[in-house]
Amino acid sequence: MNRLSNKMTAAAVGAVLVLAAQSPAFAKKKKQQDLSANPLANVKSQQPDKVLFDKAMIAMKKGKFDVARLDLQTLLNTYPDSEYLMRAKLAVGDTWFKEGGTAALTEAESEYEDFITFFPNAPEAAEAQMKVGDIYYDQMEKPDRDYTNALEAERAYVKMINMFPDSTLIPRAKQRLRNVQEVLAEREMQIGLFYQSRDNYVASVARLETVVDTYPLYSKADLALLTIGDAYAAQAKAVRMATGLPGALRERLSALYMDKAAAAYNKVITRYPMAPRVEDAKDRLVAMNRPVPVPTQAEIAESDAEERSRQPIRFTDRTLDIIKHGPMTVEASHVGDPTLDKPAPTLAPEIAKENVALFNEARNEGRPTVEAPVTPTGANEPPRSDQPSTAPIITGVPEGSGVGVQIVNAPSGGSAPASTPAASDPNALVKPVTPDNPSAIPAAQAPAPAPDQINEIKPGTEQQSAQNQNGKEKKPKADLSQESSSRKKKKKGLSRLNPF
Repeated sequence: MNRLSNKMTAAAVGAVLVLAAQSPAFAKKKKQQDLSANPLANVKSQQPDKVLFDKAMIAMKKGKFDVARLDLQTLLNTYPDSEYLMRAKLAVGDTWFKEGGTAALTEAESEYEDFITFFPNAPEAAEAQMKVGDIYYDQMEKPDRDYTNALEAERAYVKMINMFPDSTLIPRAKQRLRNVQEVLAEREMQIGLFYQSRDNYVASVARLETVVDTYPLYSKADLALLTIGDAYAAQAKAVRMATGLPGALRERLSALYMDKAAAAYNKVITRYPMAPRVEDAKDRLVAMNRPVPVPTQAEIAESDAEERSRQPIRFTDRTLDIIKHGPMTVEASHVGDPTLDKPAPTLAPEIAKENVALFNEARNEGRPTVEAPVTPTGANEPPRSDQPSTAPIITGVPEGSGVGVQIVNAPSGGSAPASTPAASDPNALVKPVTPDNPSAIPAAQAPAPAPDQINEIKPGTEQQSAQNQNGKEKKPKADLSQESSSRKKKKKGLSRLNPF
């Protein structure tokens, strides 16, 4: 009896093990393609180029990168027609890449780019471009540090996906790109939350909108949208408390900000219905007395696939994040297409202009709209009942007698000069006024000379000659004949006897 029970137990355990081996949890993971593997290693050949290539690969595995590069350069210079030429050229970059260090990685990038230039159609070109992205991926900093390497890695992976869409390395490149964009989105998210904590809602909304628009696969995109809605709700509250604005204006402007907040909450529910913060968005809409949208089945399936593909953060991950140099990307999505064409980032001045537009909209609500000024008709166009016409342009009087009329911009489009007979334009509305004999009109004469000045004193008199050039009259000389003088004084007494 015991033997029978033992056999049955063993059979049950075996059945359980067989079923467990066939279950997805114990399914064997697909091994990713090793880019450092030598696809020509199993080819049996005693050719000298093959011997040099194998020798270089063995030296590189042992860490003797200088010896490996020497053998590879010998192969490239000695056997330019070898079938190992492309692999040898690519392996030179691999030696620099595995050696590590800033200078060595720079040399590796240069070798990979040269390989793409010389062999753009070779299958190994996609591998070379992939390794260019790996150079910057391995040097990425944490989100709160320098993000230059992350940007370069993103640019390299996007270039690889666009240049080699049929390569077998595309799934690996896309996952690396998702990881890189997770780091870049986390950086923008931290900056936006910092501005939010300082009540700088304009800058916060600008950063968070950049996150949502550029990186929709970000693990905290629902939190970014929720924070955008909270920022607009806070601005609506600040407007309601502003005492310097009229009451009606405050209500209208507050309602516009609340509409913006509700739109952000709605997007959380419709785009990320399986995200952990969707219930918070629903609660905020209910508190605002706004309807809660219902996501479609397709939206639910998409969000559920994204959330299931993310790995939960464990204690070991947090510990390694403190120790290791690079960022932690375990929360990055493993499904969905990463962003290849990045839209322009949202800037704070753009959000400020939107706020000004909201204020003007609230202020002008209920006011009669100002119609655009009516453009008058042209000078040669017929007048219209709904548009005024331009005034007629009157030119100068033509030369001649100065008598005549000239009408410009008449409805008929013609104008008759004053010296032209009326019969020359029978359709003119106003006939020019001209004499019967135009040739009898005398030519214009010069003005008559001014008459001579009439003076009371006749010309030639002494008094006239006494006047100077300035028109001032000279005083006449005094008559001294009647006055006494020492020369003509009469002598008296004995002095009359003196002849001298």
